[in-house]
This record gives sequence, C-alpha cells and structure tokens, in this order.
Amino acid sequence: MRKAFASLIVVLAAVLCVCIFFARRSRKPIGKSVAALIASLIPPMIGNMLIIVTQDHLVADIGSYMYFLGMDLIMFFLARFTVRYCDIKEIKPLSILIYALLLADAVQILMNPFFHHAFDHETIMFDGAVYYRLVPHLGQLFHRLAVYGVLAIILTRFTVMTVRSPRVDAERYAAILLALIIIAIWQTFYIFSRTPIDRSMIGFGVFGLLVFYFALYYKPVRLLNRMMAGIVGEMPEALFFFDKNDKCIWANDPGVKMTGIMPGEYAAAKDILTKRFGMLDVEEQWTRRYMEGRGEEARYYEIQRRQVQDRSDLIAGSFICVRDDTEEQRKHAKERYMATHDPLTGLFNREYLYEQIRRMILARPERRWLIIFHNIKNFKIVNEIFGNEFGDHVLRRVAVWISSDMPEDTVYGRLGGDTFGVCMPAEDFDPDLIESALTGAVIRQGSIEYAVQIHLGIYEVTDPEMDVSVMFDRARLALSTIQDNYQRHIAWYDDRMRMNVIRQQQLSGQLTDAIAKQQVVPYLQPITDRTGRVIGAEALVRWIHPERGMLYPADFVPVFEENGMIAEMDRAIWRSVCEILTEWRETHPELFISVNISPKDFYFMDVAQKIKALISEFGLPPEKLRLEITESVMMTDEEKHLKVINELKDAGFLVEMDDFGSGYSSLNMLKDMPLDVLKIDMKFLSRSTEETKTRRILQGIVDLAEDLGFISLIEGVETEEQYQMLADMGCMLFQGYFIARPMDTGGFEAFVRNEKAE
Repeated sequence: MRKAFASLIVVLAAVLCVCIFFARRSRKPIGKSVAALIASLIPPMIGNMLIIVTQDHLVADIGSYMYFLGMDLIMFFLARFTVRYCDIKEIKPLSILIYALLLADAVQILMNPFFHHAFDHETIMFDGAVYYRLVPHLGQLFHRLAVYGVLAIILTRFTVMTVRSPRVDAERYAAILLALIIIAIWQTFYIFSRTPIDRSMIGFGVFGLLVFYFALYYKPVRLLNRMMAGIVGEMPEALFFFDKNDKCIWANDPGVKMTGIMPGEYAAAKDILTKRFGMLDVEEQWTRRYMEGRGEEARYYEIQRRQVQDRSDLIAGSFICVRDDTEEQRKHAKERYMATHDPLTGLFNREYLYEQIRRMILARPERRWLIIFHNIKNFKIVNEIFGNEFGDHVLRRVAVWISSDMPEDTVYGRLGGDTFGVCMPAEDFDPDLIESALTGAVIRQGSIEYAVQIHLGIYEVTDPEMDVSVMFDRARLALSTIQDNYQRHIAWYDDRMRMNVIRQQQLSGQLTDAIAKQQVVPYLQPITDRTGRVIGAEALVRWIHPERGMLYPADFVPVFEENGMIAEMDRAIWRSVCEILTEWRETHPELFISVNISPKDFYFMDVAQKIKALISEFGLPPEKLRLEITESVMMTDEEKHLKVINELKDAGFLVEMDDFGSGYSSLNMLKDMPLDVLKIDMKFLSRSTEETKTRRILQGIVDLAEDLGFISLIEGVETEEQYQMLADMGCMLFQGYFIARPMDTGGFEAFVRNEKAE
C-alpha cells in the first residue's frame, strides 16, 4: 500500500508538471497564476510521500517541513489566483494581512528544529509496517489556524461569486468552491483520524487538474446551448436550421409562424420558403433582399443563408435567417424623401433640384433648356399682415401651381424662402400662357384673400457644363429689370445684365483705393436766396474714374446703397467737405455746405458721433455743415432715427429734408421731425398735367413750411420762369441748373467771385 500510494503521488505530480508547462504557454492572462498555484501543490504532495515511504526519522522530518511550508505556499498562491480568477479588485489591507499571517507561520515552522514547539514524530506500527506519525504541539495549532483562516476567506469569496454571478460564470466558480470544500473536509478528517497516511494529497492533485481545466479550458457547453436556444427562440427574425443534407431540423417561433407549419414539423419549412422567396440553396452563402407586394402595402425582407462548419472545416449544416425590415425600409425611404424634398411644399429641395437638373441637362446637352427662377414679390408683407400660417398656405398653393400640368423632361423645386426653380425644355415654355395665368392671380384661405404677384426670371442654358447655381443666379438677375413692374411677370436674362453686375462689383472693389487717391470728390451746386446771392452749396458726389472718366451718382450710388459701402463713401465726402469749409474760413466764411446722409448710414455707423467728431477735429461751427436726410429715413426704425436727428440738432447742426414731394411725403413726418429746411423737388411739378392744381399744392407746401418755421428750398429749378414763379410764391432758397450746374471746388469759388463782382 505504501508503494502504491507513493506511485500515485508521483504520477499526479508528473501530470501537474505537464499542466504547469501548458499553463505558462497559455495566452490567457490568468495562465501564469494557474501555473504558480499548481506548482505550489507539488511540494506538500512530495513531502507527504517522503513521510509515507521513509524508514528514517530525519527524512520524515524533512517531509513534514516540505508539507507544512508547502501548505503556506499553497494558501499564498491560492489567494492570488482567487483575485484574478474571480476578476475582483484586490483589497490591499486584507491581502497584506493574509501574506503577513502566512509569512509568520512559515517562520515559526522553520524555528521548530531549535525549539520543538511545532511538531515531532512518533514511531507506530500500521498494517505490519513502521510509520512516522505527527505529534502536534502549540506551533502546529498556529499553523492550522493560519491555513484554515486564509482558506475560510477564499471560500467566502468563491461563495459570493457563485451566488451573485450569472449562471454561465457561476458554474466555474462553483466547481472550484466545491473542490476546495472537499479537500478541506478530507484534510480535516486526516488530522482528526490520526492515520499515518494522508490520502487528501490525492485531492490536492485532483484540485490542481480542476484549476487547470476550469481556469483555462472550461466552457459550459450545455448551458450555453440552452441559452443560445432560448436567445434564438426569442429573436424577432425567423430562423431555420438545416442539416448537411439540407433538411430543415429546427425553426424558432417566428419561423414557425412565418411558414405556418406545426411546431416540430420542420421538414415542410423549406418548400414553403422556396415557394415564397424562390430558390434558397443555389449558392453556399448569400444575402438577398426581397419585396413582397406593391406600393404602401409592400413588405421588405432580408434573407441570409450561412453554412456551419465543424472543427475539421467540414460542412455540418446551414441556417437561413429571414428578417422583416419593412419598417426600417420605410424609415429609410422617409429619410431619403426628407433629404431630397422640401417638407412644406413636397417639391424637391434646392440641393436635390440642382442635382436632377445637372443630370437632365448633361444627358441631353443638344436640347435647348430654360432655367426659370420664381419669386413671390413682397412675401414678407404676407407673413407680417396675415401671419405665418397663411404665408405657408401661399407657398403650398404656388408649389401646386408650379407642379400642375408640367410637360415631360421638367424638374422643379423650392430653392428656399419664397423662391422656386424650374428647368424645362425651351419649346414647352409658353410665355403668353404664363403671363395670362399670373395676371390677377389670387390665393384664398377662409376669409383671407391675397393677390399674389409672381415674377419669373429666365435664363436659357448656353453651357451645359455651367454650375446650376450660376444658372439660377443669372435667372434671378433678370428679375432686376421688372422689380417694380406690376404689369410684367417674365424677364429674360442677357449678357448685358451680367456685364453690368461685373461692372458694379468692380466699382465696389475699387472704392477704397479711389477714396485714398481722391478720385471720389464732392462737386458743389450753388444755393441762392431770392436776391440771387450765393449763400451755400450742396455737395454732390462725383467719381473721377481713371478709365471710365466722370461717373455720376446714378452709376454707383445704388450699388453702394445695396451692399452697404455707401457709408464708406459718405464718410469720405463728409471729410472732404470739412476740409473745404476749413479753407473757406478766411475766404468765404459766410458760406455753408449741405451733405447727404444715406438711410443706410444709420445702420453701418453711429452717424451723430461720426459727424460731431469731424466738426470737432476741424474746429468748424456746426451750422456750416448742413445735413440732408430723405424722408425714407423715417420709414423704418423711426424712434431710433429720430433720436439721432435730435442729438444732431442739439449739437447745433441744421437739418434739411431732401426731395420732399418725390416720395411718400407725410404731414405727420413734418410734425414729428425737428427740421430747419424743407427741400422741395421741382420734379413734383413735372408729374402733373393740371398746372393750376399743381401750383396751388406747391403754394400750400411753401406756406406750410413757413407756418412750421421751416426754410423752403426749391431744388431742380431749370428756367427763369420757374424761378420767378417760385419767388412770387414766397420760396426762400433756390438750387438747380438755372442757377448753376454742380462744379468742382475751384469752379465754385470762381462762380462765387464772379457773382460778387457783378
């Protein structure tokens, strides 16, 4: 028996050595911890074997020391293995306590040869042979408390992990826990039985094998299979599994429901699927999409066939997955629609419209194509007066009108805001029909009725390669020719428009340099009183262009008004006028100069601060620099602009209203504005065929100005007859070609000298 047990221990130790070799070569992070724990099992097993087989007292002592120190080593590496195997965060204080306890035990065991406080051996006869049996002392009690204490901590950790972990992990924790409990009971039985042979060493070897298997190779196959079957059974996709002979052997509940077979009668599933979706085994593996039905009732399926191979790479079977992705396809269709269509009108959006036009033109470049830009005139007023709901209704009705009865090879969409775009063959466009349809167009919603005005700018494509956005820019440009025309609805683009835009852009780019080079200068038009005496002048801007010669305000001011550069030009003119007035302090101290303030100046700078700063810089009396504003200044932000004008009045400036009578003159405006001079435009006379009525109105304005304390200044006086008539009416100041045309500073000064000489 002694030899048989020793041989078994040797075999187990050899097997454990093999496990150590493979554990160290394992790619799993826990491999080295497994190898260390298995290696720690071998010393106590070998030590116990020496105790059993020896007939020498010294050899028995050596075996006992290997056994007891080996137990400490096992507990040390078992504690480290537990932390890694259970994938828990190491508790430093607890680990230090365990390691300190085991170290203390090892030290006191090693002191036994000197103090004999831990153990001795006694000789006994057992089964007809001599054995050495352990005689425990106090040190042995400490050893057992240390080892069993550490083991209790480790058992607690494995118990917690077994209870709290998912079933897949609980099995491997439970296996180690059960093995440790069995070994602990087996070892305890040996201690209390006082038998000379410790058979629990066999359990140590088996435990090493269990650790090796469960830590590195164990997979809960049956449990995983049950779980996978449960998961697959609950999947929304219909799944069908086939053996290597392509016979259906199982289907989940959705698969059973899809095919209408009875549960368990899986063989009929393949014929049903083939009849519904076509051949399913033409190729080894594939993915197909299938549509069933038409229109909104259509359903969409994604069908996959995959083969399953065994460990030898042989075909073991296959499965088919049928997924109903109707909702997903409808969602994608809606997303595609939203990405390409305007949500309000249902027409193509700008980006997709451009793409479709580009494709259509490039596909038929030899055909004559028209790009049509639709604009709803004064649409902002619709929203302001009737509200956004009616404004949206207008846009939808216009979209319906655009899309109605369109010929083939036509695409259309909403470009944004109140603008729409169309591309169509030129031969299909009927301008007379369109003009007729747009004349008197009315949109109604409930009690609201609005006469909508739609303008069409048309560009005929000459270069199919041109960017579509540029084509629409040219079509939009054509609208500038009928912007204020309520009789015409269609405007055609020509290259002269583009050249005009280019010239305007060039002027805008040249303004700053022209100001720096003093090419933009004030021309002065004299202002006289009733006696004909020159009392001042109005500064009118001129651009002495090095290439184009003299440019008049009509050539560039509207452009700068639109792009905001008018503020830069006005500041330059104001400064030039201040320089002139500074020079006149010695020669013409009695004269003033009026400068124009554009309505746009109020948006691009602090007008009051800028003008007051110029007067302060040049040391001029404010009344010498008169300020002309147009009545349109008060059309928007009236309160804000009135505050600026009052600030200038308080600073001593004289304020003139320019062009009274040429626009939408308002008596209410005269009441509220702090004016000094009312400039009356003589064009007022030229627009009337009833001279008597016109003169009476003009006389009334002159009298009203006098009653309100304003100085009346008539501009645009061209004949002596007009001058005499206006003087008889009581007009106080005069300006116009009858007096003199605008002239440069030198010419004006000469004009004043000649007037004085006369």
